[in-house]
Amino acid sequence: MREFIVEADGGSRGNPGPAGYGAVVCDAATGQTLLEAAEYIGVATNNVAEYRGLLAGLRAAHTLDPAATVHVRMDSKLVIEQMSGRWKIKHPSMKPLATQARGIFPPDRVTYEWIPRAENKHADRLANEAMDAGARGEQWSPGDSVADMDVAAGSSAAASTPAVVAAGHQDAPGTTTRGWTSAPDLGAPATLVLLRHGETPLTPQKRFSGSGGTDPALSAAGRDQAHRVADALARRGTVQTVLASPLTRTRETAEIVAARLGLDLVVEDGLRETDFGAWEGLTFGEVRDRYPDDLNAWLADPAARPTGGGESFAEVAARIAVTKDELVTAHAGRTVLLVTHVTPIKTLVRLALGAPPESLFRMELSAASLSAVAYYADGNASVRLFNDTSHLR
Repeated sequence: MREFIVEADGGSRGNPGPAGYGAVVCDAATGQTLLEAAEYIGVATNNVAEYRGLLAGLRAAHTLDPAATVHVRMDSKLVIEQMSGRWKIKHPSMKPLATQARGIFPPDRVTYEWIPRAENKHADRLANEAMDAGARGEQWSPGDSVADMDVAAGSSAAASTPAVVAAGHQDAPGTTTRGWTSAPDLGAPATLVLLRHGETPLTPQKRFSGSGGTDPALSAAGRDQAHRVADALARRGTVQTVLASPLTRTRETAEIVAARLGLDLVVEDGLRETDFGAWEGLTFGEVRDRYPDDLNAWLADPAARPTGGGESFAEVAARIAVTKDELVTAHAGRTVLLVTHVTPIKTLVRLALGAPPESLFRMELSAASLSAVAYYADGNASVRLFNDTSHLR
């Protein structure tokens, strides 16, 4: 039985902030590096990034040999103690990630060891390279960091994030195989169908309408839109669960859709819209006139908050990332309708694409529009639809 050593790390520049992870799989007998993996994951916390590094390392090891034993070495005391079962996992963002990690190999074939940061330099370097690449709007690539490595061929994972590279290794005397010989069977993805709520009286006026405002209900036009999208989804017949933000406009939209599909509605607080603070109910022009400095800071920095203590885009992204991870874990292989708002939908799409925060300002998302993102077992995402309004015409 082969034995692998997995070294993993993750980091966040802001906690939460721009984050990435790195992972290395080595042959325990020879010390040879077999695979590297790294990915810029957008805005996340240090702990989420560390768990994502663990997941990437275990998945890479499983791809090499699903019958192997694995010894994990990390400088994250939290991850090591939680995965070893000595510490309880209390934070809701950690539980689904730990569950995924425990499901890759049988628990009796994985051991965990805490190591000082100085002994985890390889994975730490990869995580920082991924974050640096993300800051430049680029995909991570190994460059010259590992001798004689090529992008793993023949795998769906090789064509998208996370970037994985395989070192040349001997399978038999005189032969060298690079990468994976066949694509892994990832199974059916968890598909999140993203529905923006129908119009409210504030929508045509393009006013800031978040979770801290008057919580408007749907207008007559918004209710008509909800019925139209419900009919379209009924014709497709793929939605198995309906979840909605707790705000009135999303619950009303979701109730119309759920009734048409014959499904129950589940309220998910993590899907709520951004709190826009003192900007709630104002137009963009009114905010620009009243709070020009705050608006300019907000447009330039995802960590900047609206006037009056609203949520920053970085804070919303961290909340949405946690919610997404929980939903993907809970609904693997299923199609789930999320009835939510502009910022959560744009954020889910941005994170799936690995796009920078400023991409939020470059997406148009209409009322009652449909988008969709599929999430696979290896952590990769595929944007399948964006801002579809054909059912309204």
